[in-house]
Amino acid sequence: MHLNLAYRWFCRLDLTDRIPDHSTSSKNRHGRFRDSDLLRKVFEDIVARCIAEGVVGGDHFATDASLIQADANKQNSTANEDWDLDKINPETAPKAVVEYLFALDDAAFGAATNITPKFTSHSDPSSQWTAAHHGPAFFAYSNNYLIDTDNAIIVDVQASRSVRTGETFATRKMIERVHDRFGLWPERLIADTAYGSGEMLAWLVEERGIEPHIPVIDKSKRKDGTFSREDFTYDHEADAYICPAGKELLQSRRQFQAMRYEPKDTSFLKYSAAKSDCEACHLKDQCCPKGAPRKLLRSEHEAARQMARDIAKTEEYAISCKLRKKVEMLFAHLKRILGLGRLRLR
Repeated sequence: MHLNLAYRWFCRLDLTDRIPDHSTSSKNRHGRFRDSDLLRKVFEDIVARCIAEGVVGGDHFATDASLIQADANKQNSTANEDWDLDKINPETAPKAVVEYLFALDDAAFGAATNITPKFTSHSDPSSQWTAAHHGPAFFAYSNNYLIDTDNAIIVDVQASRSVRTGETFATRKMIERVHDRFGLWPERLIADTAYGSGEMLAWLVEERGIEPHIPVIDKSKRKDGTFSREDFTYDHEADAYICPAGKELLQSRRQFQAMRYEPKDTSFLKYSAAKSDCEACHLKDQCCPKGAPRKLLRSEHEAARQMARDIAKTEEYAISCKLRKKVEMLFAHLKRILGLGRLRLR
């Protein structure tokens, strides 16, 4: 480190000046700076300087997450069936456990999912037990970046649990925080399929007015050669799907004064064709060979999902796919050049 000219320049040290001990930063981070937001303020001051110099456009943002292994060991952990929050005494618990309890309602951590991890670390209980790399499982965090694509400037950073819902909530938090701190509001957000859920797309389009340059998570494509949902046309005025044979699929074919039953899943609407239409149709073998009538499910966020599909057909989207690689480049810089292989957040 004493030969690093960039480090000396940043710290305003001469070539002959003695540099601080390598453990100074980590000791201060875990000690007197642990309960302060000093590092956050330093980071935001740098971002503000970048904005003032004109290197941050603020129109096109990109986001992604990368796994960082937590400084935790499976030998010092508890299986989910033995993990009991009621037995933890906050007054005698270690600081890492107290901070874990404090973050249980955080959408990026404890509230990210209702599923209890297979193992919970004693030294770092906020970390997530994951096998996302399709190899041996380990404790990890997700490091989330929000960058401006003009010059690949990181405008915000947020750690979260290594689950998709935690990463999407972290992105929401970063977008809102950048707006509150710097007044930046992007026209578009570039991301991969992990951010293509209906709920996330609806938040971007309907609540924030941001164009989602994001692939849609869609599992409606059939692999047996029969018609998929994309082969049906939706009629907004009639609130009906039109099948390839020209017949309507409706939510209900009778008018009731009151709803006869409450649907189990209100996030999807069910559309069904008339049984008589399907049985007499010449396309039945290509549509519903196993039995009539044909049914479709429509997400309550389908309007935002369709907007993302339409954007994916444009030339701007092809450019956005190339710009998304800038986030991956920054993650490579973090891990390979800066050497961040393990993370102790709590």
